Amino acid sequence: MRSIDLSVVNWRKSSHSNSDGGACVEVCDEFATVVPVRDSKVPHGPVLVFPAGGWTSFVSAIRNGQLSD
Repeated sequence: MRSIDLSVVNWRKSSHSNSDGGACVEVCDEFATVVPVRDSKVPHGPVLVFPAGGWTSFVSAIRNGQLSD
């Protein structure tokens, strides 16, 4: 697998993250084929990298109520 440099990318906080610091997920939209995801409370911690199509399917399933809590 090819390495990607995440040191200079822009992160976007999920609109579902709350304002008191809990449930903070950030994503990077700067890559065509993958979507890096991290915990904003641990910005230098691990990053999960998902195939773009898989991430799109996951977000659609959440929006459509197909995944339960």
